[in-house]
Amino acid sequence: MLINITPLRMEDAIELYQFESSNRAFFEKMVPSRGEDYYRYEHFLQRLEQLLEEQEAGLSLFTLIRDEAGMIVGRMNVVDMDREKGTGHIGYRVGEAVAGKGVASLALPMLLKEAAERYGMTKLYAKTTRDNIPSQKVLLKHGFELVSVEPDAAEWDGKKEDFLHYQKRMAAPSLFEADCL
Repeated sequence: MLINITPLRMEDAIELYQFESSNRAFFEKMVPSRGEDYYRYEHFLQRLEQLLEEQEAGLSLFTLIRDEAGMIVGRMNVVDMDREKGTGHIGYRVGEAVAGKGVASLALPMLLKEAAERYGMTKLYAKTTRDNIPSQKVLLKHGFELVSVEPDAAEWDGKKEDFLHYQKRMAAPSLFEADCL
């Protein structure tokens, strides 16, 4: 499968809302719900505007994963960026129709490159639930190391879930590379 990542834009609102809504049940099997308000379009638009303001301010990088036909098949982000320290937290979700087809594994190196080259990130953090084995495999495949386990960190569907915390150290762009960007 050929994919690319594109920066999130307001023009993506309707398509992204449809993607999130149609994959809601699938996502909520692996992560806590974003809540009922998130799935009301007016609220969704307000939240999208907030995300775009964060991105404009250089605090976060929000991307959409698109397939060869240009359809949204996932999201991948770096949030809580501290540009002075070169740190941020990644997160991603892939739609049910492409789950298990390597989409996150293809997109993650693209995001890592963008985070390092454009934003100077040298250490990224990620977390996933103990039951989300596919996400754990993607992180480990791309050089993230498990650094801690947070027991009973979240609860949904009547059960408590551990969070696994990962980090990845990345080489800082050389001065020559930084001048060319």
